[in-house]
This record gives sequence, structure tokens and C-alpha cells, in this order.
Amino acid sequence: MTAPIRVLLVDDHAMLRAGFRTILDLQPDIAVVGEAATGSEAVALAGSLLPDVITMDVQMPDMDGIEATRRIRADDRIRASIAIVTTFDRDDYLFDALDAGASGFLLKNAGPEELVAAVRALAAGDGMLAPEVTRRVLQRFAAVPAPEPVGGTHASGSVPEPVEGTLSASGASTSSASGSALPALPSVALPSAALPEPLTDRESEVLRLVAEAWSNAEIAAELFIGEATVKTHVSRILQKLGARDRVQAVVLAHRLGLA
Repeated sequence: MTAPIRVLLVDDHAMLRAGFRTILDLQPDIAVVGEAATGSEAVALAGSLLPDVITMDVQMPDMDGIEATRRIRADDRIRASIAIVTTFDRDDYLFDALDAGASGFLLKNAGPEELVAAVRALAAGDGMLAPEVTRRVLQRFAAVPAPEPVGGTHASGSVPEPVEGTLSASGASTSSASGSALPALPSVALPSAALPEPLTDRESEVLRLVAEAWSNAEIAAELFIGEATVKTHVSRILQKLGARDRVQAVVLAHRLGLA
């Protein structure tokens, strides 16, 4: 049997953690392995428990969830995907969370089925954004122009200098023209043909469907291929784009004009 998805719950309200635990423990493929009430506890438990998925509140005593996410993502031993789960539908929380390395963003008014779906998606290596915020993410990145080719051409396959609002080659984030921080995305916002390794026609097709929030099963049915084949295509797409997960891939797809 496949091992259950190991989840760490992080929230300073014990009643909310109890509710999340009840919902998740009812699922045969999910097991809550720990709870933390502060950001510092979350960092410590993530390092000792090595969960698969972490649900992370933002406002907590001694260290907020954004900083805790950043510290957890900086620890190479921890492979957990992190979903920010907050009451506050605020752009600063959303974009700071993505910049810190979160792969999901849910509001606490989401239904139980959305929480379960998010945990499963993150465990599978996918990203998950609440429907309320997806459009804002895409609009934010659609407003950032793709970089111009260095020397007027990409024929050599070289990568251009980063533009404002993207990551530099060293990984340090720059600021947008308005001075607000943008989520940490790789500096590969180029036409597909100018990527170090261009997407194949099939990969471009899969990426367009991923950008429309299709699941692997739905993509497989649409393209008449196996679900395992879809997973292989998605893995190759993430590798070529330099994206951490499907959330970043979707943003890049819109900036590349592929969706």
C-alpha cells in the first residue's frame, strides 16, 4: 500500500487545527503527523517530522507564517510543499507567500473538500491557488513585460539579462517599476523557442491545459494518452521552465503567451 500523505498543521488557534485534523484524518490517504501553534514551532517540527505537506497560517506569535515558510524552504532536508491557509484575502500575503516558496494559497472559508484537494495536489507536486486569487496572480505577472533579446537575437539560445520584477541569475529578487515585490520566478520569461531547451508541441499543448486548471486525468482523457505520460510531460515542462511547481508554470505560461 502507498504510504499516507504526512501533514503538519500550523495555526495558533487550537480549535481550527482540531477541525483541520478531523477533516484530514477521515481521508484514508492522509495522516496528520504534527501540530504547531507558532512559526518557530513550525520550523522545528518541519525539520524533525519531515512532512509531505504543511498547512501554514500567516498571523502567529513569535514568527509569522511567511517567515516560517521562507526558513523551511531554505532547509534542503525538508521536501514539504507548503500551503498558506489564511482568513485574510490580501495581496501582500499572497505575493509574499509565493515569494517565500509556498506552493498553495487557500482561504479559511474554503470547504473541506478544497482543503483535502489542496493537500493531495501539493503532495503530488502540484500547486494550488484559491479561485479568488488565481486571476490576481495572472494579472500581476501579465503586467510585467518579457525581456528583450540580448543583442537583438536568441539564436544562440542565450538567456537575456533579467528585467525588473524577475529573479536575477543569483536568485535575488528585483522590484517592479512600482516598487512592489513580485513572487520569485525564474528569469526565463522568453519566447518558447528561445528557452535553453524549447518545449515540444505536445509539451506546449499540455502546458496550455495545465494553465486552464485541468488535472492530469482530464488532460490524459483530452489528449488520449496515459496519465503517467501526462505526469512525465509536466515534469519535463517544469524542468525546462525552471518552475518549482504548476503555480509557477501557469504564471510563466501566461507571460510566454502559451495560455
